[in-house]
Amino acid sequence: MNIRGDRKSRRRSAAALGAFAVAASAVTMTLVAQPASAAERDGKCDKGEFCYYYNSNNKGSISDHTKSVPDLGAKQPSCYEFKGAGNGKGKCVKNNAASVWNRTGKTVWVFYNSGYGGASQKIKPGQKVNLNATLKNDNASHRIGGGGSGSSGYWLPFPCGEKWEAGTRTNHNPQNSVDFNHYPQDQGWKVYASAPGTVSKVANLGNTSYGRYIVIDHGGGKQTLYAHLSAQNVKVGQKVTEKTFIGRVGSTGGSTGPHLHYEQKVNGSAVKAKFKDGNPTYWGKTTLARKTHCP
Repeated sequence: MNIRGDRKSRRRSAAALGAFAVAASAVTMTLVAQPASAAERDGKCDKGEFCYYYNSNNKGSISDHTKSVPDLGAKQPSCYEFKGAGNGKGKCVKNNAASVWNRTGKTVWVFYNSGYGGASQKIKPGQKVNLNATLKNDNASHRIGGGGSGSSGYWLPFPCGEKWEAGTRTNHNPQNSVDFNHYPQDQGWKVYASAPGTVSKVANLGNTSYGRYIVIDHGGGKQTLYAHLSAQNVKVGQKVTEKTFIGRVGSTGGSTGPHLHYEQKVNGSAVKAKFKDGNPTYWGKTTLARKTHCP
């Protein structure tokens, strides 16, 4: 009897069985992991997912997500694309989505800018909605849970490198509006949109009230108003960003001297203005300057 040979044979058999067990385990783990990965991005709107639709009224190809995405991407092959069957399949989601369905169980915000910036729309759990006029075909990111952009998402309505005195007073109409002055003179200085949105009004009241003024909608009931302008350089329906030149400072309407009358409004009422680069003093005067996202 060759005892040594039998021992070697048994050791080889045991090693082979061990290798087989490891391989089988790896195969099992792979088989378990694959469906979870596939379910996350399969072009079907499943429970627990936030879904974009290429068309309004939740029609067309679908892009489904289980996580927040700070930048949906604008070009293939790195962008998130519509995967489901139907119109729009294969196109990038960024700036192409028209409606959404929130099946995450949490509130989701869709944003105009990448990095959860700019105008936003709040989508409640279970909601199927069309994106608003500001975000339809102009969406760049979404956040599941957390918060949306607020009044602090506004930039000062001027280029970087300029210092402006922001004045507020209790007898202003409306009270929370801000008068901006650039010394030694104001006439003709450029005015920029202070957040992404859609121009909803370009009007001229002649020698009364606001005179020449512009209103921009930012979604979620938020608006900004720019008044007493000497020139208006946008039109109703135009999409703008925080870098869009919209007009020039003037003294039209009921103004007694050149300045920019500025308002931040929520659901039609002026609120205390806040900016990314500093806030006005209520009540009084302070000097502010834009430092970021320079036009």
